[in-house]
This record gives sequence, structure tokens and C-alpha cells, in this order.
Amino acid sequence: MKRKIRVGDNLKSGRGTWDFGGKVSKTFVEHAKKSIMGYEEGHEIICKLSDFFCKEDNTILDIGVSTGELLKKMIKHNNHKKKLKYIGVDNQRSMIAKARSQLKKNTTVKLKVSDITKNKLPKNEFTISYYTLQFIPPKFRQKVFDNIYASLSWGGGFVMFEKVRGSDARFQDIMSNLYVNFKTEMGFSPSEILGKAESIKGVLEPFSTDGNIGLLKRAGFVDIMSIYKNICFEGFFCIK
Repeated sequence: MKRKIRVGDNLKSGRGTWDFGGKVSKTFVEHAKKSIMGYEEGHEIICKLSDFFCKEDNTILDIGVSTGELLKKMIKHNNHKKKLKYIGVDNQRSMIAKARSQLKKNTTVKLKVSDITKNKLPKNEFTISYYTLQFIPPKFRQKVFDNIYASLSWGGGFVMFEKVRGSDARFQDIMSNLYVNFKTEMGFSPSEILGKAESIKGVLEPFSTDGNIGLLKRAGFVDIMSIYKNICFEGFFCIK
């Protein structure tokens, strides 16, 4: 058996085999907060954006819902709108199980295990993808963007946050250095930082800003803007 690598927060993975199954759901939120710059700030932005699209009887779709942390905040933010419907999809059963335990008191939420590279998305007025599409293999990614566009109602909003690569090697080197500094400040050891980098080889495949905008435009989106940028993390907002 090949040795597992420590990646922080009691998580281990093999080289190039990172996934979100198993025990990851237990410490996922803690790990994400320490790994993603502006993790909670992004949640706040998305909740406020929802005000423009979450009307009575509308549906909010969270792709890659994970433990339901963001969806829980969305429900609280919009709790004065009684007829909103929420759908969360994820390809990991352990994540959906954790989300169900968090959201079990809310009858307006549907959570399901689904592979978005194979299954159509339900119709909705507001779609969220929070650091999810970067894990979709590039050969399937355009198909997923097309699916997102098709599922969204006319005039609906799509917001996605992604880790992004630099536009050239110099910028990429600078961003990578700053990101390592950030992870060190968050308490990760050098071996954990290296271990995580090893574990996500070929699993996490960020595109550049232009690369992401290209995917959005080919899917059909015309109205696109950047709403957040923190070194190598960026939020994109589109209206169909």
C-alpha cells in the first residue's frame, strides 16, 4: 500500500488522489477556511447577491453543496421569503449526509447525490458554484457549463468562485508564493502544504480568468463580470 500524505486538519491523501469522500466531511469547513482566501467573505457576497434573484417560488441551486454550510447561510439570509426552494447536489454521499444533518429542519431543501458531468441540472433562477468546477476534469468542463446555462431561467443569475491560474508564468509564480505564505500563516506546516500540493495533482485543474470567461461565453453567457478577487481566488457573476 502506498503511503498516505498528511495534508492538514487530520486529513490524509495519496499523490494525485485527493477527493471529498470518506472522512473529509468531518473537518471540511475548517480545512476550507484555512485553505481558501476570503472563504467566508465569498459566502457573504453570494447571500447578498441572492436578493436580486430569489423571489417567491424561485429555486436556488447549489452545485457542489458539500456540507451545506453556504446553503444554510442562504436560507437564513432569505428566511423572510417563505416559498423559496433550495436544491443542493454533490457527488459525495458523505457530504450529502453531513448536509442533511445540518439542514434537516428545513423542509424547502432537497439534497441529492448527483454527478453533474452525467446528469442534467434542475431548472432554477439562481445557481451557485463555490470552488467546485475547478475539480471537474477539463474534458467535461464545457459540457457542465453548457448544462448550467441550459438549466438557468432567462434573467437568472449564476455565481461561481474558482481558484485561478496566472495569465503568464511570472504572475503564476508570484501568486503561488503569496498563497504558500497565506497557508503558512493559517497554521499549515511545510510538509502539509507540500502534501496537499502532491495530493491534488491532476485533480484540481484551475483555469485562468480568461479561460473561465471563455467557458462561460461558449456556454451562452454574455453578461459577465468579476465580483471578487483575492490573489488566486476569483468570483464571477453572470446573468442569462
